[in-house]
Amino acid sequence: MQHRFKQVLEGIAAEKSPGPLRSFSVFHLAFALELLANETIGRGRLAERLHVGEGAVRTIISRLQDAGLISVSKNGCALTGKGLSLWREYQRVFVKKAELEQDELTLGDCNFGVLVKGYAFRVGSGMEQRDAAVKAGANSATTIMVKGGKLVIPSVSGDVAKSFPSTGRMLLKMFAPEEGDVIVISSGGSREKAEFGVLAAAWTLLD
Repeated sequence: MQHRFKQVLEGIAAEKSPGPLRSFSVFHLAFALELLANETIGRGRLAERLHVGEGAVRTIISRLQDAGLISVSKNGCALTGKGLSLWREYQRVFVKKAELEQDELTLGDCNFGVLVKGYAFRVGSGMEQRDAAVKAGANSATTIMVKGGKLVIPSVSGDVAKSFPSTGRMLLKMFAPEEGDVIVISSGGSREKAEFGVLAAAWTLLD
């Protein structure tokens, strides 16, 4: 299934502009929507949260504004109705993202997990998600799916609740996954790297 939010955000990220190569990715755009869905944010604060420079955040704001996804006022940036609609579509797939404590499968200094709704059919060995997370700066990523009522890690564990009981309990409590759902966990040396790593890993599951 093709998702409009994927096409829109990748299209915005791919736009060419004069000057140096862009220093942000489609995941910065997705994260910007997440931040702006919760509050109106000024340019400086947005740059800080996205971990980009002033030039990059100006380009991000300009492109999102040109796409009709955000409005800009003296109070800062906020989602428009169109932006909120796109964000809600995004949330129907990426249902929940959360920071995780260190555990049996979360061994980095910082760890994030995301629940991807109904995408277990797209999971292979899990290597594609790991590679994407590492490319985004994370240390590693683990892909877990719900299959036959159990949390399964391809080629590692057919029942996470038995193999990694502490992590299994944590994931069930935090994400409440259902049959066919996927939980991707990313670990990194910083909050930024783990967070962008998990977004990059989860993005690989989309068509």
